[in-house]
Amino acid sequence: MKQLKITISSFTFLSMLSLMACKTNDVTPTATTSTEVPDVYKKVYGASSITSDGTYITIKTTGAPDHKSVYYTSTNSLYENFTGTTFGGNAFKKNPNSISTFNYTFKIPLNPKEAANHAATALGAIGVSLNGVPFYNQYAGPSQPLTNEITSFDQYYGHPQQAGAYHYHVEPLYLTQVKATKSALLGFLLDGFPVYGPQENGADVAESSLDAYHGHTTATIDYPSGIYHYHVTNKDPYINGSGYYGTPGTVSQ
Repeated sequence: MKQLKITISSFTFLSMLSLMACKTNDVTPTATTSTEVPDVYKKVYGASSITSDGTYITIKTTGAPDHKSVYYTSTNSLYENFTGTTFGGNAFKKNPNSISTFNYTFKIPLNPKEAANHAATALGAIGVSLNGVPFYNQYAGPSQPLTNEITSFDQYYGHPQQAGAYHYHVEPLYLTQVKATKSALLGFLLDGFPVYGPQENGADVAESSLDAYHGHTTATIDYPSGIYHYHVTNKDPYINGSGYYGTPGTVSQ
């Protein structure tokens, strides 16, 4: 009887070890996603915060420009009077609005891809520039060209709308002439694809080299392996053409 008890006990012990081993081997490792923000997005120096959840980059800004403007109140240190001509050689005419700050949250794809169906850009913010100021599309209103608004662009080609939201419809001169160059990265649209200045490899970008969405795919300093990107130009649609190349994320303010 003693021998039988020892055998049964040994069998029970070995069975428990076998079950434990099976449970250990059956565990599937949990997939991990990096939430580190890539260096290229850190170039958005006007952001109050930049985070990643591994799928989207979230950029928060106030939308207020870091350069001088006639649209700041006269008590603001960034106020500067402006007269003369603006975009396209038009005589400047100040609109009645003043710059206000907002709580913008831009949520854009971390790894943008071409969309199967290209969504049209909406009125309002369609992307974010490096200094945190929103990009707008080529319209003053529903299907209304910028013809009558261009005259109100300040010394850096931006202006505020009725609620005080400052924005760029065209080339942001502060970024292309003061902070960087005309071939530099200027920001990102909501679909995650970058926006560059009006030059590439030291030459003006030809409109004929851009597609219907106002971009093309080539290598850039920030993306040496190549990426689709938009270019600002001095002709309509200025920043973006008939819609987003990729699938847009979201923006709130």
